[in-house]
Amino acid sequence: MQTRVGDPRRGRRPAVAGDGRPPAGSGPGSGPLGGLLVADFSRILAGPYCTMMLADLGADVVKVEAPRGDDSRTWVPPERNGVSTYYLAINRNKRSVVLDLSVPRDLEAARQLARRADVMVENFKPGGLSRFGLDYATVSAANPGIVYASITGFGSSPRAKSLPGYDLMVQAISGLMSLTGDPEGPAFRAGISVFDVMAGMHATIGILAALSHRRQTGQGQHVEVSLLASALSGLVNHASAYVSGGVVPYRMGNAHPSLFPYEPLPTADGELVVIAGNDLQFQALVKVLGLEDLAADPRFAHNQDRTAHRDELRPLLVRRLATRTSREWFDDLIAAGVPCAPINTLDAGVAFAEEVGLEPVVKVGEGEAALPMVRNPITFSRTAPAYRLPPPRPDEQGEEIRRWLLSPEGDAER
Repeated sequence: MQTRVGDPRRGRRPAVAGDGRPPAGSGPGSGPLGGLLVADFSRILAGPYCTMMLADLGADVVKVEAPRGDDSRTWVPPERNGVSTYYLAINRNKRSVVLDLSVPRDLEAARQLARRADVMVENFKPGGLSRFGLDYATVSAANPGIVYASITGFGSSPRAKSLPGYDLMVQAISGLMSLTGDPEGPAFRAGISVFDVMAGMHATIGILAALSHRRQTGQGQHVEVSLLASALSGLVNHASAYVSGGVVPYRMGNAHPSLFPYEPLPTADGELVVIAGNDLQFQALVKVLGLEDLAADPRFAHNQDRTAHRDELRPLLVRRLATRTSREWFDDLIAAGVPCAPINTLDAGVAFAEEVGLEPVVKVGEGEAALPMVRNPITFSRTAPAYRLPPPRPDEQGEEIRRWLLSPEGDAER
């Protein structure tokens, strides 16, 4: 970070008692984003997921909550020690301050935080922060180097502003639900808020790109991500089928429109996802199954043929798979280079991640109170993610943060 006074590229890290350090107990990270201050005005999922990614990588994230707290704190069950596991999943490595923006002193603290931050993340309705002077135009006038990220449901156009941004709405309106479920049954939502998570990741990418641009030019900017835009991007081949091919995809259950086999197939004790993404994999599959002749059958020799004749091929594979368990087939097929997987419950999924050495669970905090959490998915050879702070209680660090933001000493330049 540059250190020239007044340079918009310079991180606005406020001092305490004029000594240039962040507040005691902030736990600044030493990762690749160490030294960045993030003002987190987001709640629920997409924004908090984004800011947790930044925090894991070393950023100092201050989570601003309304007096009622982040809504996800109340989303139970399940819970751990009376705290929603939904909230716990996406709020580690942050400090919490409760600010009522209708109270002048709290509003001034919020404005001070925005003025000093390197990054601000918010997911209010478009224009919702304008009445507090916390919109991009106002914040960037005082803090030209800020990277200000807005996450909305549908964008910021006049038509979009009236629409609340919930993942389930976007799953429905984007077309995802029309693609999910049995062809003869009702549409289904995905098992997770997939577009909230996707938008959070897209916001993180946008923020990092904008920070890189700021390093080169000294200029901050406004980064905007919507759940609907993330959804259409995330629908990849299905969206391309319509946009590029004029084809409206339809619900196929677990089947793939362009590949077969590429779906769960029944075995002696359950189901096994079986994938033949190319002709060589299909040849390996039928060899393990003892059905080598199928590879030479003109109906099945190439992927396009298999896809066209899936109703003829499926019962031949199912008949053979039914003779052994999913785990027995899994071991033999994987050894032969055929992609496949049993359909696990989540506990078995975590166990398998441990089996392959991913160490999926980390402990955050100290002693018996340490909280088991899912590990950050990114690994670095030099700057590993850190797990400094468990998810904060409401206003857990509020007193020190307000003192830092509102005291004259706290406003000293580094």
